[in-house]
Amino acid sequence: MSVDDDATPERPSPATSSTGAGERDQSFGGRLGAYVALTKPRIIELLLVTTLPTMILAADGLPSLWLVIATLVGGTAAAASANVLNCYIDRDIDEIMDRTKRRPLVTGEVSPESALIFGVALGAISLLWFALVVNISSALLTAGAILIYVVGYTMILKRRTPQNIVWGGIAGCMPVFIGWSAVTGSLSWGAVALFLVIFFWTPPHYWPLSMKFRRDYANAGVPMLPVVADDAKVAREMVLYTLAMIACSLALVPLENMSWVYAVVATGLGAWFLYSCIGMYRRAMDPTLGKLGAMKVFHASITYLTLLFVAVAVDVFLPF
Repeated sequence: MSVDDDATPERPSPATSSTGAGERDQSFGGRLGAYVALTKPRIIELLLVTTLPTMILAADGLPSLWLVIATLVGGTAAAASANVLNCYIDRDIDEIMDRTKRRPLVTGEVSPESALIFGVALGAISLLWFALVVNISSALLTAGAILIYVVGYTMILKRRTPQNIVWGGIAGCMPVFIGWSAVTGSLSWGAVALFLVIFFWTPPHYWPLSMKFRRDYANAGVPMLPVVADDAKVAREMVLYTLAMIACSLALVPLENMSWVYAVVATGLGAWFLYSCIGMYRRAMDPTLGKLGAMKVFHASITYLTLLFVAVAVDVFLPF
């Protein structure tokens, strides 16, 4: 599970309607596409990027192909469930925000009742799948991830506190624990370090996106930090979270006996992303230096996390 939305444009729809309208007449392909859109597939992709390298590290090599497939299938269903339920709960604010007003629940391509059934069914299937095909510990962690995202973040934190993305972001860290437990049946300090990498990565990843869509969030009454604080404060906190993220990425070296190659790559990637955040902070403090460049930092955060986890996976196979 990941917290909130990616930055890609919403899928086009033929028309808009008020929230709660019944499903529109459409082809099977159109209806299928609407249901797929509710699952936010671009977010799921990023979750899977962190799950597989974690499994490789936990297994100290390649896990069985069946276990990998089973874990990724279950994780995809669980993330899809959480995302669909997020769309169901947030359909009122999605109708207000320009960025989300073309989502299927707002346009009427999918009815709220159908979305609720779809989301709950996906969640139940994912938990049953993990319990029967993977192991009980992974099933319990998956249940926790769904609850944190749907109840903790969407229902409680998102509309109440600027720290919503910080604590709600725990849901996006859970695939690491789920992947690790799928291989070992337990957790380790190495898994905790990877968990914390994603935890500290989430604010500097999502706050730049919130800066771009600040007016949307303000209109919807969602107190994202960039809505209630100035750019300099947000950028300063991003720098601090990034420093903590880098420290956790390097803590993996002694905890899991990572090679010097991983250490160099993690340091280099961390320094590069930190430089991006510091640059944004400097521009926030002095607008004469140029545009804020928030979306460049957002995209850099995705590149950072992807390459770091690739380095985690590759390091396992190095002969030294």
